[in-house]
Amino acid sequence: MILNIVFILIGFLLLVKGGDFLVEGAVSIAQKAQLSPMVIGITVVGFGTSMPEFLVSTQAAWVGSSGIAIGNVAGSNIADVALILGATALIKPLPSTRLMMRIDVPFMIFAMTLFVGFAFFGTIERWMGFVMASLLIVFISGEIRMSHRQMKAAEAVQEAQPSMPIWRAILYVLISLGAMMGGSNLLIEGSSSIAMDLGQQLGVGKEEMERVIGLTIVAVGTSFPELFASVMAARKGETDMAVGNIVGSVSFNILFVVGIASAITPIQNSWTPFAFDYAVMFGLSILLYLFLYTHRKIVRYEGALLLLIYVLYLVRTLMI
Repeated sequence: MILNIVFILIGFLLLVKGGDFLVEGAVSIAQKAQLSPMVIGITVVGFGTSMPEFLVSTQAAWVGSSGIAIGNVAGSNIADVALILGATALIKPLPSTRLMMRIDVPFMIFAMTLFVGFAFFGTIERWMGFVMASLLIVFISGEIRMSHRQMKAAEAVQEAQPSMPIWRAILYVLISLGAMMGGSNLLIEGSSSIAMDLGQQLGVGKEEMERVIGLTIVAVGTSFPELFASVMAARKGETDMAVGNIVGSVSFNILFVVGIASAITPIQNSWTPFAFDYAVMFGLSILLYLFLYTHRKIVRYEGALLLLIYVLYLVRTLMI
């Protein structure tokens, strides 16, 4: 028990420091590559902070633990929108952009719809995984091209020169992502061990406990890189990167994590145990779009509402 608590504390420390350095490196890369912070948030930061979900879900799918493989992705997406954007908006309201409202958030909702549609068949087959992964490649290519055009038109690169050499910025990002993934693994390992021991004491079945752990501890643990990256970005005034990180992470979680995991091995039992979680995930994405559309930003009371929804969801999930 004491060792698990030590793992959790070390994990938190790695996540905090990793998130701080990640934002600094990512901003410099954006400026040097003539890309907007939003696009860097969707691609570099979004991809990097989604690696814990990828590693966990791929391994779980390989050994046949669909409860963790699917629960991790669905739970992480719910945590990304409700917990992370909610908490970040309480620190600083998060504005939307025209590109975000026209392309990024609608694409995220489309990816969710595709994911739920495939899961409805009960098994996410290999060909479905290839379709999802291919869509992600097309999306990222389009985002990079549009960002290059916008940045050149606005001559934004001339207004804000990189604060550090590109090699140092890349090194910051790589070390930060490594520290955050290591921190997530320690956090998950410590929390899961405590939860499994508690489940055995309460007489909860292994399959049901896997689902709950996947939707809560593993999902939140693998979402901590996104949480700390977004909070640090908001504190440093990089609100575009904070929102882009979450929108990108949700899309990556679905198209890359589920896509590659199911392309490696089909994910069984993907519908019945998670129907409610899919509904919450999809409903939150629609609510996010409405918040961004009505005020052109997520204001503080909307962030508080997102956090409340997440707390209620956790309570319902833990009532096993």
